[in-house]
Amino acid sequence: MRTRAVVGLAVLAVVGLGACAPEESSSGSSTPSGADACAKDKLAVKTAGTLTVGTDKPAYEPWFSGNDPSNGKGYESAVTYAVAKKLGFEQAAVKWQTVQFNTAFAPGPKAFDLDVNQVSISEDRRKAVDFSSGYYDVRQTVITTEGSKIANAKSVADLVDAKLGAQVGTTSYTALRDQVKPKQKPAVFDTNDLAVQALKNKQIDGIVVDLPTAFYMTAAQLDNGKIVGQLPAGGQAEQFGFVLEKNSRLTGCVTQAVDALKSDGTLANLQKQYLTESGAPELS
Repeated sequence: MRTRAVVGLAVLAVVGLGACAPEESSSGSSTPSGADACAKDKLAVKTAGTLTVGTDKPAYEPWFSGNDPSNGKGYESAVTYAVAKKLGFEQAAVKWQTVQFNTAFAPGPKAFDLDVNQVSISEDRRKAVDFSSGYYDVRQTVITTEGSKIANAKSVADLVDAKLGAQVGTTSYTALRDQVKPKQKPAVFDTNDLAVQALKNKQIDGIVVDLPTAFYMTAAQLDNGKIVGQLPAGGQAEQFGFVLEKNSRLTGCVTQAVDALKSDGTLANLQKQYLTESGAPELS
């Protein structure tokens, strides 16, 4: 997004869960050992009986719905409640708090148990926080408006002369800087709403965002929005993951829950329900 914005996987050193030390999985995430290591009464949550979840405000479509993370609608809200259920928490026991995007993965103690906010897993961020395994594979996308200088771009090379922007601190911005390598300095915005306004005002020619957000922006926020195309996928897939406090004793259990939802098809079904991926050409 926002990538939030904003993926590689490194081995996490996670404190043992219950009486059992975690084991390292091949993906680098900690897997709890012991049958009851992730039982609800063993989880090291901030408040007993409650799963505290952070996300930014406003909470954007299609990740959330109606700017209300607690309603269970939107991909990230639905995934969060599915993870909570795997951990033994019913919807009423999940409490949401506002956490600014950039502070979610900043160093230091956290008031939340986990944060969900289109945060891409990266080696650099792992120095300050833990991540669950990925709950969504991300593609970065360029959007514009009909009739703009890049509206008919077919390749990354067609974008280098354009004035492009992205949200600060996101992997969208990193992709813009490192993949597109525009001749003009990229514009940086505190929020995607500000980027959209700049595009409407013709201050920039296009925005780089994750694909689901691109569909939302072009359909709901721009009268004449257009998806130019997806940037080429390179190297290891970029993924969104839940953010947890560094060395959190919850990390392995959250990863276990995410992996179970992936295995049983829940994540795929929720993606079909909330995230549209058709109609976005590949840029060469």
